[in-house]
Amino acid sequence: MTAMLPSAPPRKRAPSARALATRQRVFDAAEQVFARQGFDGATIRDIAAAAGEPVGTIHHHGGGKEALFHATVARRADTLSRARLDALARLRATDELTPDGLLRAFMQPFFALSRDDPRWRDYARLVAFVSTDDRWRAISASCFDPTAQTFMDALHQRRPDASRSRIAEAFVFSVSAMLALLTSQGRIAALGGTPVPEDQQFDHLIHFCAAGFAA
Repeated sequence: MTAMLPSAPPRKRAPSARALATRQRVFDAAEQVFARQGFDGATIRDIAAAAGEPVGTIHHHGGGKEALFHATVARRADTLSRARLDALARLRATDELTPDGLLRAFMQPFFALSRDDPRWRDYARLVAFVSTDDRWRAISASCFDPTAQTFMDALHQRRPDASRSRIAEAFVFSVSAMLALLTSQGRIAALGGTPVPEDQQFDHLIHFCAAGFAA
């Protein structure tokens, strides 16, 4: 009697172009709504309305609200981390690992991505929410901490006299200033009275943060 061979598991079909487009629309809408209303203020119905999709579609692609928030933050994290690590690799090749250069390598990619795609400004607001709310500590740990630790290691090598906690303190202060510039340019213009080009503001940001490390 011939032994029956186990059948191969059915192949999963690749998502169709239509399904991929719907998924992107869902996450773009989630990013926009979470950025404007925060996690607590946003609802799945708000996201569905922004996406032009039924509520069921939002649940299908993103799960519940908390899972959707996590996935929305994670969606761009790898792109940002790769850009930062590539900038660090280029900086290492020049052997000019000053605090100024390291901070520029960490921050510049976020501004470059935001100039190419304004949706990154919404993403900066999400990062700000995650950075200031202990509920999202696990998101920070998985999406942002590995790259942050790499840059902190390099900064610590430049200031071995400083404790790790002081390096972390200065780094978090710097990240907060970066996110403020990405999300609050209107506030700066309102207080300053005269709009300033972003590239000039960015240079001021780097000098400000590097001076903090020097202090």
